[in-house]
Order: sequence, then C-alpha cells, then structure tokens
Amino acid sequence: MLDRPGLTYNPLFIYGSTGHGKTHLIQAVGNYFKKAHANKKVLYVTSERFAVDYINSVRAGRANNFKDQYRQYDVLIMDDIQFIANTEKTQEELFHLFNALHDNNKQIVFSSDKHPSLLPGFEERLKGRFAAGVIAEIPEPDVESRIAIIKAKIEQHGFSIPEDIIQYIAENVRGNIRELEGVLNMIVCKSQLKGKAISHADVRALIKHNVKPNRGVSIDEVVRRIAQYYEVPEKSIYEKTRKKEVVKPRQIIMYMLREEFSVSYPSIGEKLGGRDHTTVIHSCEKIKEEIKMNNALEQELDHIRTLIHA
Repeated sequence: MLDRPGLTYNPLFIYGSTGHGKTHLIQAVGNYFKKAHANKKVLYVTSERFAVDYINSVRAGRANNFKDQYRQYDVLIMDDIQFIANTEKTQEELFHLFNALHDNNKQIVFSSDKHPSLLPGFEERLKGRFAAGVIAEIPEPDVESRIAIIKAKIEQHGFSIPEDIIQYIAENVRGNIRELEGVLNMIVCKSQLKGKAISHADVRALIKHNVKPNRGVSIDEVVRRIAQYYEVPEKSIYEKTRKKEVVKPRQIIMYMLREEFSVSYPSIGEKLGGRDHTTVIHSCEKIKEEIKMNNALEQELDHIRTLIHA
C-alpha cells in the first residue's frame, strides 16, 4: 500500500479503542507518504473538522469549493470517523468524496473506535465502502508492548527507572496508552520533586491512588455535576434559553461529553434538549478556541474533569 498508494489495500480502515495509538499510526502513514512520494498531496483531517468545513461551506454557499478542495488530494487520511454518526448530509458528502477519490486511485485511510460493520448511525452503503479494502485492528497493548512503551517514554524524558519497577507498572496499568503516559508523568514529577529516584513503594501508592477502574458516567450525571459547578439549575441546560449564565455551562457540557466520553454530536444534541448537531459542533469549536486564549478556562475544565471522574 505504501509503495503503490491507491492501487492496493484501498481503503485502509484502522480501528481500536481510545488511547491505543490509532492517531499516531495514521499520522505516521501520512508522513511516510510525504517522504516516499514527494509529488503526492496528502491530507490528514479529523472527521469533525471535515464536518465543520462542510457545514461552513454550505452556509457560505461554497459547497462546490469544498468538493474541489477535498478532491485535490492523492492521499486522504480521516481520523475518528465515528464522530459523524447520524449526520446524514455530512455522510452523503463523504460518500461522494470517497467514490471520487477511489475511482481515481487515490489512497484513503480511516480510523475509528469500532469495526466498520459495528458503527452505529452510518448508512450501509458507507459502511460497505469502509470495509471494501483492508481492515486492521489495534488491540490493547500486552505486557511486552507496555514495557517497550514505558522504556521509550522514559528515554524521551531523559529519565531512568529500574527494570523491576518498569515491569510492575506494565503489569498493573492495563488501561490505554494515555493512562500509561499519565502514570509515567506522575512518577517523573514525583521523583524530581523529591530529588531522588522513586521507590517501589512510591510507585505502588501512585498507581493505587491514581489509576481507577473505568466507570461509566451517564450524560445526566455529567450535566448534573457541571450545572452544580456553575450554580445554575440543571433543568435550564435542557431549555432553549440563551441566558449568558446558562449558555457557557451548556457549551462546556457539550465539549466535555465530546472530549472526555466520545459521545457523538447528534447524541449530545438529542440529549440536551433536541438541539441540532451543528449547534453542538459550533459549541465544541468555540470552547476549543477559548481554551487557547484563556488560562482560567483551562483551569476550570481541569477542576470539572476531577469533579466528573471523582
């Protein structure tokens, strides 16, 4: 596939649970294409960015420009395809884009948290396109893989950890790669604060107090806790009111449901008073932009994450 893009294994569909390294892998594929085929135009885009671009182009009356923009690439890499579930028009546009690229032997790469046949909220014709090439799963890393990841990460930090502690971490932190990285960051930080190598007992305590079993948190619970945090009535989140004191908490709820729990845009909109998914997309994008310019908001979100996962 990498030597003959578009002619073999097209599309390539990579799936696996959150934090298993899908994004890193497909970005590496894109970087390889750029180096191996300097004349090829490569685009990496998230499905939510694709949806936002499409919605904005329709609103601005530039739908044809949107089509031309996305069809100019030789390699299209789209991440987290599951986030456009139940988006009829966006999926229709993706279907036509897929056909246009595939018919012209352009390479297409998708990533998702589920096998294409198990994706809810997708048209069968689109799921059929996803499954037409090669499907590859990224499973949870085994102990040996986690050891390799730990060693690579601590080398990046210019840090060293005894082999027995590395083994212990690999055997006891069985979540995704992000959770593993979080534990390593805490170990490095604690060691630097103490000014000496961290002990086995320290590592056991860190893992015990910071690595929690995954617990399901309902959308209603997220709404309740964030409404309490901002001291607004919970029922006002679901209402059509545009009061400033309600709009911000509602947008943050939408953002947290999307970022922390991977809830699809249409599902968020439906749960929060039957709002259109484009409203949810706009709210999430607005919070993302505000975070870049507002450190206080970033701190608020950290507090809310702690509150939600407590």
